[in-house]
Order: sequence, then C-alpha cells, then structure tokens
Amino acid sequence: MKQHKIRITSYSSKYAEQTVNMWRDSKEQAIGQKEVHDFESHVYFLNNILSEEFDIDLALIEEEVVGMIAYNVSEISQLYIHLEYQGIGIGQTLLNKAKAQSSGKLTLYTFEVNENAQRFYEKHGFEIIGRGHENEENLLDIQYEWISK
Repeated sequence: MKQHKIRITSYSSKYAEQTVNMWRDSKEQAIGQKEVHDFESHVYFLNNILSEEFDIDLALIEEEVVGMIAYNVSEISQLYIHLEYQGIGIGQTLLNKAKAQSSGKLTLYTFEVNENAQRFYEKHGFEIIGRGHENEENLLDIQYEWISK
C-alpha cells in the first residue's frame, strides 16, 4: 500500500460537501442504515450547529477529505474516516489531537452495531460507562469515557 501524506487542518466550509459525503458513507457502512437527514440539512448542521459547539478537524490527503473529528475539552461528538482509508492511523491521529486538547477526560457515544468503532475506542483506552442513550437513529448505543493517565 502506498504511503499517503495526511494533513490535519481545521475545518473550513469549502470542504463541507466532501466532508458530508464522506461522513454519510462512513456512517451508513458502520450502522447499516441511511442517514435520516437530507444532504443540505447535513451540510447546514456541519456549518452552523456542530461548528458552534465543537472544534472540527479534517484529515486531508492532497485536497481530499479522508477523515473528520468534532470535539471539545470533554466530549467527542463525531469521528468518521473515509471507507477507503480506514485502518491506516487517521482515526488515531485525530483522536490523539482531541485527547491532547481535552480536560483529561473525554466521553463519546457509539452505536452498539458499530463493532469496529468499539474495538477502536477500547484499543485507545476508552471504557464503557453507559448504554442506551436516545438518538434519532433509534439504535442502541454505548457511552465511552477516556481518562488521561
């Protein structure tokens, strides 16, 4: 597999459509159901709601969005990696940035059906602290917490 030069950058709305396409594809593959919101609503959410509450970083290869994370000092809201670029360390790189800028503790939710995400978070020091959070997908989920050692 050829090496890719991955660049982490702060989110800019010029990447909105690419980011939302990647997010929707990755999420659909992870949970086995289509996004409940239409594309335009998803772009609006990214640009106007998510970006108000969270720092958003993108992973780019050349100018292609291959990953995104939305986080603040205590929580990771979103972490998605392009289907073709999973398993090469992009998620870990984004997660490490969120950990470094955290208060020393992070929580997040992931869907119970998303076993790859569970393995990923557990491998990176997150532990289950709760189950069954309400979400618009009506899927069971798991709450994880990471505490800096």
